[in-house]
Amino acid sequence: MGSFTHFNEQGRAKMVDISDKDVTVRTAVAHSSIFVNPEIHTKITEGSFKKGDVLAVAQVAGIMAAKKTSDWIPMCHPLALTGVDISFQWDHEDEGYRLHIEAAVKTKGNTGVEMEALTAASAVALTVYDMCKAVDKAMVIGPTYLQSKTGGKNGDFQRSK
Repeated sequence: MGSFTHFNEQGRAKMVDISDKDVTVRTAVAHSSIFVNPEIHTKITEGSFKKGDVLAVAQVAGIMAAKKTSDWIPMCHPLALTGVDISFQWDHEDEGYRLHIEAAVKTKGNTGVEMEALTAASAVALTVYDMCKAVDKAMVIGPTYLQSKTGGKNGDFQRSK
């Protein structure tokens, strides 16, 4: 386990200097999910929400969130992303359905894209909640986690399930 890099010698917050880090291809995949009732699942899969195609809007929100992560997370560097891909998978559970969200982000740069992937996955789940809350406010978001990352001096990471 490494030390915290976002604090200076006085223990105050700082943005890490990445100017000496190597430029490499870096990827990150994050997951989130949202549990919805059967009515919401039906409305999403049939495309019958008055606000529009819930998953299409959520997908765009995730891409936008990845691109704007440094506006949300104070110590994140603004990055030129080379790709963002959001995908979905439904699972039926006891009393409803879980929408699994995967956000894959890629760049060629000198810092990683883990926060961009996590922000994208979170924004997708929040957008689904926002578009469906008129039907049911009891939806549950999460867990949200980093699945994998590649590139950088710390090497690759793959979550074991």
